[in-house]
Amino acid sequence: MKHVYTSIDIGSDSIKVVACELFKNKLNLLAASSVKSKGIKKGLITDPEAASASLRMAMDEIQQMLGVAIKKVIVSIPSYFADFTIVKGRLAFADENHIINSEDIVNVIENAIGSKIGPLNEMVTVLPIDFSLDGKTESVIDPKGMLGTTLSTRAIMITTPKKNVYSVVSLVSSLGIEVIDISINGIGDIYALKDSSFDEKVGALINIGAETTSVSIYNKGIIVKSSILPMGGYNIDSDIAYIYKMSIESARKLKEKFALAHKIYAQTNDIVDVIDNVGEVIKINQYEISDISMLRIREILENAKKEIMVLTNRQIDYIIVTGGVSNMTHFEYVVSDVFGKVATVGNINLIGIRNNKYSTAIGNVVYFISKLKLKGKDYSMFNQSDVEQLSLTRKSATMVGKVFSFFFNE
Repeated sequence: MKHVYTSIDIGSDSIKVVACELFKNKLNLLAASSVKSKGIKKGLITDPEAASASLRMAMDEIQQMLGVAIKKVIVSIPSYFADFTIVKGRLAFADENHIINSEDIVNVIENAIGSKIGPLNEMVTVLPIDFSLDGKTESVIDPKGMLGTTLSTRAIMITTPKKNVYSVVSLVSSLGIEVIDISINGIGDIYALKDSSFDEKVGALINIGAETTSVSIYNKGIIVKSSILPMGGYNIDSDIAYIYKMSIESARKLKEKFALAHKIYAQTNDIVDVIDNVGEVIKINQYEISDISMLRIREILENAKKEIMVLTNRQIDYIIVTGGVSNMTHFEYVVSDVFGKVATVGNINLIGIRNNKYSTAIGNVVYFISKLKLKGKDYSMFNQSDVEQLSLTRKSATMVGKVFSFFFNE
């Protein structure tokens, strides 16, 4: 049975959908879709009908690429007012020669959760920090197959207000699609961008979205705190639109196609003609518009830097910046100006998805697969007939390319 997974990231600017296949321990892209979203403000659904229409367009687009209907998905939910709580669980076994299995892992995690979820909150996920056997201080990441009379775990339990979960799940379910798992952006982002060195470090990840910027703190690769700032790429668009007296849409196109994130390499003699709001043709040179963009990007990053210090007083070993805005040319120079060598720009360098706006959607698939591995589960979101139809589509359309190499031991 082939293993196929689909993921949705519902953002203020766009709705992203990806379909991936895990084949021979490597994750391959099957298809990706991104459509302009409506009815969503600052990551929250404000107009369910408009949001539903946007989601349907995204699903129709990717299903046409696949040639198969998507029936099950992972979705990202808003992380507003998310709580990150350290929980501990313990199980004792009567058999002195008990071999730890996947069921034991599930049970000890459930024991850790207990009744710790508040009445107004819903659990998003539980991220195991480590496990230990028989009270020993040595920590274990995956204890399956080991001998022990007691199994203990430490984990991060993430909860959010119920309305954050139900609004998104209801939206997806209204299209007849089953939500298999939920996550938050901070989890998806780190799973898309981290490497094994992060497992021993404290770091931060900044995702600059359209209307908000999320700042997340990680310890040993696990998210422990998160915050949302009310500014993003839309602020750059607004600055350009105001200064040149043009529409927001025209400003955004200029930002994406002409402006540079840092003015250091911008050219004063590189000029475009643009029609403003009163129908007059104005000339804009690259240096001026890049200066405007850089000032706002720097402000966003400076605010994110302050937020990191609010969230933790620990030394930060790494900072990753991602999100759609980070795709701007020379964005890395602004990051370096603000943070120095500790920071890098995330790089979703995938055939078919060379764009950081997909980091959450891709990462949530990686995280979902990692949970299946820990729990010893074998699962696919497509049934056998769907996979057979998908194989026919893939043979007739050369849309599939290997794009990620995560090595899982199924």
